[in-house]
Amino acid sequence: MTTSSVTGHDQATAVSGADISTPPLTRRLLLVEVCLVFALSLGKSGVFALVNLIASATAPGKLADQAAVLNGSRAPGRPWLDLTLQVLALGFGLVPVALVIYLLVRSGQSLRTLGADTTQPMRDTRRGLALAAAVGGAGLAFYLVTHALGVDLTVVPENLPDVWWRYPVLVVSALQNALLEEVLVVGYLLMRLRQLGVGDRTAVVISAVLRGSYHLYQGLGGFAGNVVMGLVFAACYRRWGRLGPLVIAHTVMDLVAFIGFAMLAGHVSWLPTP
Repeated sequence: MTTSSVTGHDQATAVSGADISTPPLTRRLLLVEVCLVFALSLGKSGVFALVNLIASATAPGKLADQAAVLNGSRAPGRPWLDLTLQVLALGFGLVPVALVIYLLVRSGQSLRTLGADTTQPMRDTRRGLALAAAVGGAGLAFYLVTHALGVDLTVVPENLPDVWWRYPVLVVSALQNALLEEVLVVGYLLMRLRQLGVGDRTAVVISAVLRGSYHLYQGLGGFAGNVVMGLVFAACYRRWGRLGPLVIAHTVMDLVAFIGFAMLAGHVSWLPTP
């Protein structure tokens, strides 16, 4: 008579094998996930931006006399170290995007679920360029008005040293900003809010206010302008179901701001400079 036996290792394997099945994501788990993702990324940036605005508002002098530098040197006078730090910051800045992709894959989804793919390159490009022209042009006019009214700091899009890697870093910075903000604040957040039972209009407002929050360091005008931008971008996403046009539009607008400032600052009278 043969007696079957199960070793302690086999028992542990059997038990662990029964325990590792992935449970469905509950509403509570989804809410915790969203909070953690943004606490590690743009939500954290929003908190720091608010503190920075309070610090600027309570400092001596007017807001318009203070500067908010978007792309500055990280090691003045040491260009190779500066470049190393710039590349590291840009790379680590995309980790939240990688985290979102990982969470989507674990849920049986992907970036395609958010409408991020290359199936409509020409249509996405046309829409993105049109959106950049409309929102970017209105945004510049709004900034000039609010800066003149004294509710905005002087935004300095770039203050990098005049070295060979200056413009490549600005290009990558523009793309990084676009990917981070549009994937997280539009695609990922709106999808998760819908799964949490939040209505579409409310979700669009939440997305827009979040976008405005991490621009508070620029002043109240920067906050308001980015809220409006967030409403437009989220509405376009709801209509098109595509992230591509938003990423293209955001990248183009940042490129125009960064490189345009580098070329025009100090040469035209209408562009505010510190």
